Amino acid sequence: MDIFGVIAVLALGYFLGSIPFGLVLTRLAGLGDIRQIGSGNIGATNVLRTGNKFLAALTLICDSGKGTAAVVATAHLYPSLTAPIAVAAVLGHLFPVWLKFQGGKGVATTLGALLALAWPVGLLACGTWLISAVLFRYSSLSSLVSLALSPLYAYFLADQPTMIATALIAALLFYRHKDNIRRLLSREETKIGQKS
Repeated sequence: MDIFGVIAVLALGYFLGSIPFGLVLTRLAGLGDIRQIGSGNIGATNVLRTGNKFLAALTLICDSGKGTAAVVATAHLYPSLTAPIAVAAVLGHLFPVWLKFQGGKGVATTLGALLALAWPVGLLACGTWLISAVLFRYSSLSSLVSLALSPLYAYFLADQPTMIATALIAALLFYRHKDNIRRLLSREETKIGQKS
C-alpha cells in the first residue's frame, strides 16, 4: 500500500473514532446536550450523571465498540496498520472535527481497541480499571491507573507496535485527564455515580 492508501485508512479510523455516541444518544433520548451537565464530557461516566444507566451502558458499549471495530476491520485488510489505526480511532474520540476538536477522554475507545489489538492486554487493562473503580470509586483515577499499566502489560504480552501504540495512547489520555488529575490532587473530583 502506498502512502496515500495508509493516510486514507488512518483517516477512516479517525472518523470512526470521532462519532460522539454519548452526545448523540442523550440528545435522541431528549436529555439535551450532555456537554452542559456534570464534567461536560461526552463519555459514559458523564452520561451516567443524567441518572440514565441504560444510556450510560449503551454509550460505553458504542465508544468501546468503535475502537474494536477500527482494529478488527483493519486486521482483515491491512494487518500491519492495526496499531496505528488504534491510535487514529482514539485521536478521533479525543479530538473530533465535528465538535471543534473537543471530545471525550478516550478510555472506553482505548479499552475496545486494546481488546482487539491484544486481548490479554485489553483484559488486564479492563480488570485494572474495575478493581480501581471498586476500591476508589473514581473513574478518572481508575482510568489513569489502567492507562499507566497498559504499556507494561503490552511489553510482556504483545508485540512492539502494540506496546508503542499503547504508550502513545496513554500519554495522550494522561494529557486529556490533566483537569481530573488536578481535581484528584485537590480532592474535588466527582465519584462514580455522583452528580456534579
